[in-house]
Amino acid sequence: MSLKHLFEILLFSPFAHALASPPPNRRTPILPFSTKGRDILDSNGDIFHFKATNWPGHQEIMIPEGLQHASIASIVAWIPELGLNSVRLTYATEMIDDVYSNSPNQTLEKSVLNALGAENGTVVLGQILDNNPEFTKETTRLEVWDAVAQELANRNIIIHLDNHVSKAFWCCADNDGNGWFGERFFDVEKWIRGWSFISGHAKDNWPTFASVGLRNELRASNASEPVDWYTWYVHMTAAADAVHDAAPDALIVFSGLSYDTYIDPIPLGKSLNGTAGTATANKTALFVPSEFAWAEKIVLEIHKYDFEATQKSCSVFKADWYKQGFQAVNASDPATKYTFPMVISEWGFIQNGTYWNQTTYNTCLIEMVRDYQVGWMHWELSGSFYLQTRPGRVPSTIQGLEEFWGLLNYTWDGLRDPVTLENSLNKLIAALDSS
Repeated sequence: MSLKHLFEILLFSPFAHALASPPPNRRTPILPFSTKGRDILDSNGDIFHFKATNWPGHQEIMIPEGLQHASIASIVAWIPELGLNSVRLTYATEMIDDVYSNSPNQTLEKSVLNALGAENGTVVLGQILDNNPEFTKETTRLEVWDAVAQELANRNIIIHLDNHVSKAFWCCADNDGNGWFGERFFDVEKWIRGWSFISGHAKDNWPTFASVGLRNELRASNASEPVDWYTWYVHMTAAADAVHDAAPDALIVFSGLSYDTYIDPIPLGKSLNGTAGTATANKTALFVPSEFAWAEKIVLEIHKYDFEATQKSCSVFKADWYKQGFQAVNASDPATKYTFPMVISEWGFIQNGTYWNQTTYNTCLIEMVRDYQVGWMHWELSGSFYLQTRPGRVPSTIQGLEEFWGLLNYTWDGLRDPVTLENSLNKLIAALDSS
């Protein structure tokens, strides 16, 4: 046994982590999931709440981050150790396009070298293979994803698969080409084709695959298609049909508009209208759950960050946020026409030991989860990235960028900040576990 592998055994032993006392995981839920009113139910009829972190895999190399620093097994081991029951894996449609075209760029060697260049790429490829000796240069991206999914299953971690972007690079900007149907990189037919492929593949090969997020952070753009709820309805329901045909047991999670910051027209049963002077003028639709084959698989998602450094009182914070879509979980609200489960699929902030208490965001978020009993997915696990392409920013590309919002440190072998963990993630876990 190498010293490296002995170290990993010691690192991930029950006595190794000085975690800030996360609550223990409850029993493993039984798949598949379904929905009833505001709740996600497992096959035993017990309520399931997502307590998840995000693990990005949508950037240029198109495999989950961190494998140059650690093995898949050692990364996955952090998830239950942190008291989490699930993970949001993000992928790019481009990865599936390459499968359909039988592109030679699908191998690990080509993926890494094309993204990082020959010099740095050779070093990083060697690190990935050293940490993950089950792979070779010829291992494909999809085989890496399969290995990740299998290890998540070994740990009883539920997989939520999120289509983050079409073109593989960092999300998001207003004009990055990934924001709206028909934009430069957002080919709707390839997006739906991609969902047919990957949801079917996950159903057949990933034992703990449970749900999909149809599209991350839809937003205004230079797309040819109008940015309106009617366009949203047409394409999102078509994608949902494709997922359901390929993987009938999967939950289907719908994001809203404006970087997924509001989705209230859906629970309120509002008319989803087109835009005057465009191709959708005078067109309208209604999202009626009972009309769909996947009526008992519908979940809504919403994002919330603290870009305004809020100092609002929690009563005001929660009242304002409620109006963005949380009516979905409140059947007693007379304005609520349809109830659905809600998931906060992205929230987070810098893990520096102080920010958690500098604004009211963290405290109010915890109260919102406690009051409304909604699942959540923290942004994010990653301590660093292979590469980040950042349209419109300087520098536009950074290799080996550190992620100060990540739960793990730069080298993925320890926690970034236990103080923040104790006062944010652990309290979000407790807000659901106390129910």
